[in-house]
Amino acid sequence: MSVDLLLTNARLPDGRTGVDIACTDGRILAVEPGIAAQLDEPAGQVIDAGGRLVAPPFVDAHFHMDATLSLGLPRLNRSGTLLEGIALWGELKPLLTHEAVIERALAYCDLAVSQGLLAIRSHVDVCDDRLLAVEALLHVRDRVKDYIDLQLVAFPQDGLYRSPNARQNLYRALDMGVDVVGGIPHFERTMADGAASLRELCEIAADRGLRVDIHCDESDDPLSRHIEALAFETARLGLQGRVTGSHLTSMHSMDNYYVSKLIPLIAEAGVHAIANPLINITLQGRHDTYPKRRGMTRVPELRAAGINVAFGQDCVMDPWYSLGSGDMLEVAHMGLHVGQMTAREAMGWCFEAVTTNPARIMGLEGYGLAPGCHADFVVLQAADPIEAIRLKAARLFVVRRGRVIAEGAPRVSALALPGRPSLVDPAAYAPHEGEGG
Repeated sequence: MSVDLLLTNARLPDGRTGVDIACTDGRILAVEPGIAAQLDEPAGQVIDAGGRLVAPPFVDAHFHMDATLSLGLPRLNRSGTLLEGIALWGELKPLLTHEAVIERALAYCDLAVSQGLLAIRSHVDVCDDRLLAVEALLHVRDRVKDYIDLQLVAFPQDGLYRSPNARQNLYRALDMGVDVVGGIPHFERTMADGAASLRELCEIAADRGLRVDIHCDESDDPLSRHIEALAFETARLGLQGRVTGSHLTSMHSMDNYYVSKLIPLIAEAGVHAIANPLINITLQGRHDTYPKRRGMTRVPELRAAGINVAFGQDCVMDPWYSLGSGDMLEVAHMGLHVGQMTAREAMGWCFEAVTTNPARIMGLEGYGLAPGCHADFVVLQAADPIEAIRLKAARLFVVRRGRVIAEGAPRVSALALPGRPSLVDPAAYAPHEGEGG
């Protein structure tokens, strides 16, 4: 056996330890203990993981790269609300240039790579008749293809019908090579227009063989129920597995009886869901005094129904959110807290919500840590996924197609604290006699 890269002594997210990963020609050749002893000649490069966690790359299936790093242009969002953010983006769009959008997007991609984030789905606004941001991000997609899988969504930010030329611009963007059909039904003038937009958008995707990703019910209004229509159109057109409802924050405010009907419909249609914890909890509930709604959709309930759920970053330093770092472990950390998912199994699932689950949403070919997959992975300064989230672990090595593309120094941290989760006997979490599960 001859290999280009050999990673030794890895701990995998599924709990396997002492594993070696052999890579050749940009693909994983083998994942098993003791590969080093089987080699006919020394590997081109050897990395000793030292028992640390090795995971597939982080994936962000919901982002807005056309707006990223534009904080303060042309002014700040002083209220911090969603609607002011949309209005502010409307002020910024006429001022955009190809060069500025490309420069900011490439800067973000560099940040993403350093964090082990190697696949991003970005919505790009098509309501500007110039389609300037579309052209710019198509250029960026080509520039970064060797180290990031960048998938673009044609997103009519101001409404497919509400914005005068959005419909024709969406067709133009798809003809230019944008990958996914997007929409925002709750921003149309009426509920009927929102439902009609979903019908047309899903038909466009079905005709073109494309995926669909809808900003759906990003509202505190419990009567904003476009996800029901999206599930219906998905089933009607045979789009199961190709459709995503993003945000779904109105579900946080819906009554339980209606949700008990809705969630099975979503599951039946095979619609994916994306929550954006950092953004959902800061933009939603703004009209509340107290008690104040959290805003994030019902992640544990969706997950319990077998629906594929992911966490997205959504925004970094843009009109809607002045913070953010491109760190998907920060996103998982917040999602874990907001969803009150502190059982060990649920905490481990939150790691999947920023790796394998969004990879399914994007339909990434060759993603994972198995023979035949792309040789893409991240070595983290952590013993397991829970510890990685707790510490927002340092990325020691980022590998793309069998080549190290980023390295980071270990951090001094609380790794050896008593009660470290990776050292706690899982039996300690089991219910005691007489206790419920």
